[in-house]
Amino acid sequence: MKAKAKRTRRSANSPRRSTRKRDQVDPRRWSAHVMKTSNALDLESGVFTQRSPHAIAASLKRSALASGRRKAEPFQSAMSMLNFHINRSGRGLAPERRRILERAKVELRKLFGRAQ
Repeated sequence: MKAKAKRTRRSANSPRRSTRKRDQVDPRRWSAHVMKTSNALDLESGVFTQRSPHAIAASLKRSALASGRRKAEPFQSAMSMLNFHINRSGRGLAPERRRILERAKVELRKLFGRAQ
């Protein structure tokens, strides 16, 4: 005779797991979730779609200086977010786009007065 699996009840103090669709983050879009909710800085919309490396760097600098959510120094937060975007784009990033974003790193260093 097989033993039946015993059902256990959730205690009153244990956290309830949400099964609601709107509360869940799509696992394929986790990096987008990080970009929106990260404490690194509040980004201007469309910052990484700009065509000018200087414009991208200037936008990141403005965001880093204005953000109250960042924990690190402004330069570190801006560079961190730019690197995160480049790294998470991976092979899906077009070579021309990657060149623009890599040049934006150089521009960002110039705007913050950091030598390479």
